[in-house]
Amino acid sequence: MGATRIASLVLLAGTIWLQSKFGAEAAGTTVFTLHNNCTQTIWPATLSGNSAAAVGGGGFELSPDATVSFPAPAGWSGRLWARTGCVASPSPSSGLSCATGDCSGAAGCSLGGAPPVTLAEFTLGGADGKDFYDVSLVDGYNVGVGVAATGARVNYATCGYAGCVGDVNALCPPELQVSGTNKAAAGGEAEGETTTVACRSACEAFGTPEYCCTGAHGGPSTCGPTKYSRLFKAACPAAYSYAYDDPTSTFTCGTGAQYLVTFCPGHQ
Repeated sequence: MGATRIASLVLLAGTIWLQSKFGAEAAGTTVFTLHNNCTQTIWPATLSGNSAAAVGGGGFELSPDATVSFPAPAGWSGRLWARTGCVASPSPSSGLSCATGDCSGAAGCSLGGAPPVTLAEFTLGGADGKDFYDVSLVDGYNVGVGVAATGARVNYATCGYAGCVGDVNALCPPELQVSGTNKAAAGGEAEGETTTVACRSACEAFGTPEYCCTGAHGGPSTCGPTKYSRLFKAACPAAYSYAYDDPTSTFTCGTGAQYLVTFCPGHQ
């Protein structure tokens, strides 16, 4: 990422902090701010992992360079992701069909996104009251995602930047590629330039224990990095590349942090 892009994201994070400082922090609420830095419209989605109500309505449309903020309750855990190439179902249905990240055709998700999809995962107020967060490519990759903690009480020396800035689709080997057309950009028509819209994980592509960390490979001592996870890790050092990639991929932050989630932080 270039210096100008980093400076822009830092400025955006600072602006968001100023807007939320006297509201969210005073109330002890965690606010997620989602920014679409992609060149295409996306449909961010959310899924709560602890039976909590959906945050952000479960999903919404987000135009290029647009930003949306919403609160999450204390103790919330769940995941966020981007859906791409989405086309609304014909009336009277309120469904949505997406090229990547689709959640069974729903506009507001109550199920996880279909892989391959890049995930931002959070547990608020976990062990010792800390927030835990990461960006994961374990379910594959569709767009880059970056997570930055913001706020007056954030220790930037310990609250690290989690994310995948590199364009994995551009590096994806043929056996993992998912090809398609961006129907949203083409007005919903099937015609258009075919391109790599996502990159599958080796587990999804091949389904074997050594790639899925199952069976005889079901623990950290028996499931290590592979040539495919190393490719993901080289492109995205601050993201999970396989199930037991914890040491360089999980980040923590103290109570009171707000979070800026940027889609396509490398401007794909």
